[in-house]
Amino acid sequence: MFFRKKKLFNHSLKILVGTNALILIAGAMLGPIYALFVEEIGGDLMDASLAGAIFALAAGITTLISGRFADKLKNPKMVVIVGYVIMMIGFLLLTTVNSVWFLFVVQAMIGFGEAIYSPAFDALYSKHIDHHKEGRQWSYWESMNYFTAVIGAVVGGLLASTFGFAVLFVAMASISALSALYLLTIPKKLL
Repeated sequence: MFFRKKKLFNHSLKILVGTNALILIAGAMLGPIYALFVEEIGGDLMDASLAGAIFALAAGITTLISGRFADKLKNPKMVVIVGYVIMMIGFLLLTTVNSVWFLFVVQAMIGFGEAIYSPAFDALYSKHIDHHKEGRQWSYWESMNYFTAVIGAVVGGLLASTFGFAVLFVAMASISALSALYLLTIPKKLL
């Protein structure tokens, strides 16, 4: 063949996009129905707003701290895995939430987990980018955020309305565990 079309994504980027897509789907599964869950545990719309604010505050502060260390890491893949596992534990803890105050703690934990993995993930992703295709390769990751929100919203609503919130939270945790376990099996040379 005279012309061989070079693939847009190398194997490392496919792994990163795939595992992160699972985490994003897990997180998006609760988003549209979150206020209903808060109401179910005795909270109101203000409590749902405060829980969202606590998540964002924990994630924002932690991201600033973990970002300082992302460039110094010898094995950023392990930090991504740790972040995914913390989120998994947070999703599992949602099954035991029985008060708004406990929800605040769990939301902070989930925000912490997300913020732990994000800078290390971004460093790994950037490391494996073809610098002649940066815009396209980042645009695929950015658009994945929206597509995973679509999938997560629909699947989350379906699971919660059919089986209840406990099944939804276990599914979210299982997806996170799957992503972390898969990354754990990937040889260091790939990531």
